[in-house]
Amino acid sequence: MGVNHFILALISFTCLLSFSTSTNAPPSLSDASSPTSSELYDMIEVMSKSPSPLAFDGITLESIDNLLSILPSGVNPALQQICGNTDHPVECIIATMPFLDEKIPIEPLSVLKAGIEAMDNQTKDALAEVTKLSMDPTTPKNVVPILQTCIDVYNNILNSDQKSLEAISNHNLVQLSMELGANVENILGCDNAFKQAKLESPMKEIDAMLGKIISNTLTIGVDLVHF
Repeated sequence: MGVNHFILALISFTCLLSFSTSTNAPPSLSDASSPTSSELYDMIEVMSKSPSPLAFDGITLESIDNLLSILPSGVNPALQQICGNTDHPVECIIATMPFLDEKIPIEPLSVLKAGIEAMDNQTKDALAEVTKLSMDPTTPKNVVPILQTCIDVYNNILNSDQKSLEAISNHNLVQLSMELGANVENILGCDNAFKQAKLESPMKEIDAMLGKIISNTLTIGVDLVHF
């Protein structure tokens, strides 16, 4: 695991020490019954506004040992370590926590399955939203075909998710890598269609989070899972 990724993951959790629970409902991936998941969502916004990635509440974090000493409880260390290997460790934790079975050990394969479930869940939400927009009579006619492209994109992702789970069941790393990799290209389709039309995608934020989940599942599936 790269030191930068590890540091980013650990620094992220320190925000919990000074951030009170948000009164707003968390996004769709969050388990509303889990305060930890809700706080983790809020944490991303806090991180983006911090003037220094190594300073919070006047505390300068100079080393990994320093970070470990103030790391709050509530997030399984095994999950921290696995997600620390991804490009988006905070989003990795946020996405997978609601889908991890407490009775199953946290290891790369179980986190990957949770990531695929999270991806599936987020994609279904995106599909419902874009379908609603496409059927809205106030939606401009020239936008409807673009929205149909997005519908196709999300259906392709859902299809790849099922094939990924089949590959896991069959212990087929080649197929697993192909399906997870295909979703990296799939997620670009909706936003690209709007860019070509010189319009801003209404699915931009959803796609951004979905893209990070997809990136993380690919990293875990290719680099960490071994059958």
